[in-house]
Amino acid sequence: MANATQVLEAFRVMTAHKSLSRDDLHDLIKDGICAALAKRYGPNVQAEITIDEEKGAIEIVVLKEVVEDVIDPSREVSVQEARWDDPDFQVGDLLEIPVDFDDFGRTAVLAAKQRIIQRVREGERNRIREEFSDKIGELLSGEVQAIERGKLVVMLNVLREAEAIIPWREQNPRERFRQGEPIRAVLKKLEETPKGPRLILSRADPGFVAALFKLEVPEIYQGVVKIIDIAREAGGRTKIAVVSNDDAIDPVGACVGLKGSRVQAVVSEMSGERIDIVPWHPDPEIYAKRSLAPAKVAKVIPDPERKVITAIVDEDQLSLAIGRNGQNVRLASQLIGWQIDLYSSREWMERGAQTTLFRGLGEEEEVAADFPLKELDIPPAVLAALEAAGYETFLNVIDLERDDFLRISGVAPDDADLLARLIEELTIVEEPAELSAEAPPDAKPVATGGPFVETTEGEETTEGEEAAEGEPALAASEQSEAPAAEAVQGEGVEPVDETSLADAEVSLEGGPEERAS
Repeated sequence: MANATQVLEAFRVMTAHKSLSRDDLHDLIKDGICAALAKRYGPNVQAEITIDEEKGAIEIVVLKEVVEDVIDPSREVSVQEARWDDPDFQVGDLLEIPVDFDDFGRTAVLAAKQRIIQRVREGERNRIREEFSDKIGELLSGEVQAIERGKLVVMLNVLREAEAIIPWREQNPRERFRQGEPIRAVLKKLEETPKGPRLILSRADPGFVAALFKLEVPEIYQGVVKIIDIAREAGGRTKIAVVSNDDAIDPVGACVGLKGSRVQAVVSEMSGERIDIVPWHPDPEIYAKRSLAPAKVAKVIPDPERKVITAIVDEDQLSLAIGRNGQNVRLASQLIGWQIDLYSSREWMERGAQTTLFRGLGEEEEVAADFPLKELDIPPAVLAALEAAGYETFLNVIDLERDDFLRISGVAPDDADLLARLIEELTIVEEPAELSAEAPPDAKPVATGGPFVETTEGEETTEGEEAAEGEPALAASEQSEAPAAEAVQGEGVEPVDETSLADAEVSLEGGPEERAS
């Protein structure tokens, strides 16, 4: 049987790599011995334990109170039993019972070992919580330790005891890792499990892109350039909106770096995923135009109440604006937080560009807005019947015919004739030379992007789609109606020359040969 010296040495070796102090080691040994004593004497046993590492000795003394009647045998002894050892014992005295560690060592060692293991695990869990609770969104590096049912088990360089995994849904579908390969990922959340805290890492989250840019772009790390929004479809494309707090610093150029060096480092880490860098703007119209890059938008029409942007592009820009499987317009919609309805100019003119001339109010006037039915010469009873049926404005009834009016309760045949005649007299439809500012009720977008709507008709790409995917992902001068130099002049910044403007242009593709220089 091992003596106290051997036990102390074994414990020292056992806890050396766990970063436990000598006091912590002594406390753990005492806890283990108390646990072993509790099994022999009872749960409420009291003991004095002295550890002398120099002598290699552990002294154990069990203390019991002398009482008249014993209620708790684990901490009390009767006066008659106490007087067997010493006849001078009185009620209230403490009886000291020495315990030989060599006779009692095995059980104590096992209990102490269990306590040490438990305490070390609790300490590791607390260290993980303290170390990573405030690092959500930060980039962590490590090594792929195992691949289990699609998830990657990562051994971190910071704290190897921490359990870190990358679930399948948080992985980039274009990437494949093998055991032993280095890997970087962003800390998405700290998850509590029955076995302790577990770190959930991600390479598919938009925060991974933000963390990479923070690492590669000093202006973002210093807070001079700020990332406002990120929309991402992992493995396909990412759109990122940036703004600068310093008028002298171009946010897009800072993210791109000299000859695209900074952004290329991000693209390489993301396995060639395409990145569009968009200069953020508070005006939704300008922001929407920039977010649809690399396509050039001819016109945008905002609807602030519904948070819908109608975007009209030329035919040769349609495939670029839609993107493969509607990806570009969908990401643009997610980036700005508005739904984007996309029309080609021909579609808009054929189905949407109509001029409505309203007569009957005196002077002929071209208007695009709706107006209440009560402004027309309609009998009050008929007007009340229409309002009860849900028809309150002219555009509500513009497509109704005489038979439709007869189906409304309270509308007589003469009233239906009057309403049909009014609509015929008040509307004339002509083909305009330019785009109208309003779409008719039956106009449908070629593609729609939004958080809740992915794509509608026209989602399939045109013949020019392959060329669109191979063109530059985004240029700063293509983000707004004016070139980049003109865009910043309005914000109090001196115009840049052609050389600096070329460096500020963003063009990020899946490989070095496609990025902008």
